[in-house]
Amino acid sequence: MNIFDKLWGWLSDPANWTTTFGTPGIPQRIAEHLQYTAVAVLIAAVIAIPLGAYIGHTNKGTTFVVGFVNSFRALPELGLLILLVLAMGVLLAVEALTIALVLIAIPPLLAGTYAGVRNVDRSVVDAARGMGMRERDVLLKVELPNALPLILGALRTATLQVIATASIAAFVSLGGLGRFVIDGYAFREFEQMAGGAVLIALLAVLVELVLTGVQWLVVSPGLRNHQVRRSR
Repeated sequence: MNIFDKLWGWLSDPANWTTTFGTPGIPQRIAEHLQYTAVAVLIAAVIAIPLGAYIGHTNKGTTFVVGFVNSFRALPELGLLILLVLAMGVLLAVEALTIALVLIAIPPLLAGTYAGVRNVDRSVVDAARGMGMRERDVLLKVELPNALPLILGALRTATLQVIATASIAAFVSLGGLGRFVIDGYAFREFEQMAGGAVLIALLAVLVELVLTGVQWLVVSPGLRNHQVRRSR
């Protein structure tokens, strides 16, 4: 029996889809993975989007954005998580994981928001100011709505990065789909390892499709068409 047959056997086994003797099944592991992801992306968005919008609007701190994004994209996620767990203690492993994932999600959100606001047509911004709009209104009513496609694109990128990285939770005895990969390796159950990897990939694809649909619904047709024309 090859690995693909074993993989299909593991995925189709009803025992893996239910909680058995206190061991969570696939649905619960998916829920844990999504919870880690949602919390981290939400916190990162609260931090990065206002900061990126402010820097993009005022054009102050551009060097900070470039340096910050480049530096944090080079972070070794697993090493950072283990360092945080050692510093904070095992009892705060969830908080340590959240901090690590937030630091992974901030760079694309910060860069995307900044680029979105800075790339708004300057003639539109100047016209808004010429009509007497205050700077806050220019940002909230003109720049951010026009920057929405890039901001949502950055949100998709950050979410997918966090979904992939959240698998390291299993290294510090937490849950998520990475549990199947780590446990499969520990017990030499390679079909479980492969199943965990496949589930992580499928979850990422599904979330990407959902966020793409949300972006299509939220962004106005005019902005969508303008973005398509600029990409040609």
